[in-house]
Amino acid sequence: MPSPARHSARPKACPEHDLCAALNAGRYRALQARDARFDGQFFTGVTSTGIYCRPVCKVRAPKPENCRFFSHAALAEAAGFRPCLRCRPELAPAAPGSPDAAWSTQDASAVLARQAAMLMEVPADGSDSPVSAASVAARLGISDRHLRRIFEAYWGTSPLRYLQTRRLLTAKQLLTDTRLPVQEVAHLSGFASVRRFNASFIAHYRLQPGALRRESRSPVARSQPGRSEAGADTGFTFYAGYRPPFDVEHLLQFFAQRALAGVEVVDLAQLHISRSVRLQHHGQWLQGWVSAQCVPAQNQMRMRISLSLAPVLPWVLSRLRAWLDLDADPAAIDPVLALHFPGTEGMRVPGTVDGFELAVRAILGQQITVQAARTLTQRLVVQWGSKLQDAPHGLSHCFPDALRLAQVDAGALGELGIVKQRQQAILALARAVAEGSLTLLPGAPVGATVQALVALPGIGPWTAEYIALRALRFPDAFPSGDVALHTALGVRKHLQAAAEAQRLSQAWRPWRGYATVRAWHLLSKSHSLSKT
Repeated sequence: MPSPARHSARPKACPEHDLCAALNAGRYRALQARDARFDGQFFTGVTSTGIYCRPVCKVRAPKPENCRFFSHAALAEAAGFRPCLRCRPELAPAAPGSPDAAWSTQDASAVLARQAAMLMEVPADGSDSPVSAASVAARLGISDRHLRRIFEAYWGTSPLRYLQTRRLLTAKQLLTDTRLPVQEVAHLSGFASVRRFNASFIAHYRLQPGALRRESRSPVARSQPGRSEAGADTGFTFYAGYRPPFDVEHLLQFFAQRALAGVEVVDLAQLHISRSVRLQHHGQWLQGWVSAQCVPAQNQMRMRISLSLAPVLPWVLSRLRAWLDLDADPAAIDPVLALHFPGTEGMRVPGTVDGFELAVRAILGQQITVQAARTLTQRLVVQWGSKLQDAPHGLSHCFPDALRLAQVDAGALGELGIVKQRQQAILALARAVAEGSLTLLPGAPVGATVQALVALPGIGPWTAEYIALRALRFPDAFPSGDVALHTALGVRKHLQAAAEAQRLSQAWRPWRGYATVRAWHLLSKSHSLSKT
């Protein structure tokens, strides 16, 4: 492994994939200010120590001549730098210029490179083998060679190097924040064997896995054993960073208005949300709960995950980031939308921990109010949801999975008050997801998935775009046929309201999904003011 240069007399020339010298000067200023808006946008390799840090690291800023800047962690590690044990690069939001900018280029290669990176974050649920570059290429329908070519052109490193960095950073987080055995950490991180894990860890970080756990500055694993003295499941504790501003009140209010009794609990005063989770893993269903509490002073989310979900911790952590939209970049989004949607800075797109659940709720919400849709969904949970044991107060059920609903008779759905068209849509969706022909996860191909959704009975473009926005995490999704959106944009009386909404939306690319959420919010706010 290459070693970083030490005590260089003059700044090293930037690699081709790094930005220009002027931008690096701006990065250094952000580093000096510990500006959280740049967290995850770049990492700083310090040649005098051989360590790379986040811009928010609290250690004294190094001298400019000792700094090298990298757009993501894989490039820093490829240059021979080790992750900082204090600021912990694994907690940083995903690099915004890499994933989201791909959508605005309309470049097929850039989009493929973005999707490949998302698929490398964690393997698909129920996978019996670790994710690999070859399996990612197969899922994208391209050759290994083509994947390497577009990946290196877009990310500046090879798929294998990127994947190795993600595995090691995942292992570092699990070693620091849990007491899981090293063997289990190796498996969860995607390594085929403990021996290979130990060899990679020592080669990259120059530490034994156990030594890193001892040297870690994080008290989480020591102070949170997982169970209280009474034996209650207190879960694993993790932290995740986000970029300010973050309008967490709006995000939690959105969830609170749609919360299902027994499935979700929102505490707006404490900026806290918890909910049940049901995931399939190796052919078996795991049930548990997750919670998140915003810590604004530290620009972090404090997250807990029940002990029962230990076999899928990396999957769950990835879903929690998507659920709360922690990787959003307000510095890129807000300037595009501020003129048309004033006062909405920092708003996020509410995600989901279960794409199938979100899709069912979207179907039930067609052409009715939010309250009516919640009532119907609540009946569905009571009838077919599974009971949840050993959960925090307020959580008692998990949303029914696709296989369970696929076996339900249409007449039974009708008895809950669900009309025939919605019955057919729910059953068709459940069968497609249960059979594996439809995947509703971040990283799934947006175009193909939207087409597959529209091909199902009872699912139109509005529902498909809504699912793409919240379940697939497509930032440019735009439900142009939404009546509330027409009202918010002032085009409802237009003869071709959907077409006019599409025309207006072109100015908001590639953030039309964020524009949609902000338009809904401003409409709701205006209705509230009109009633006072």
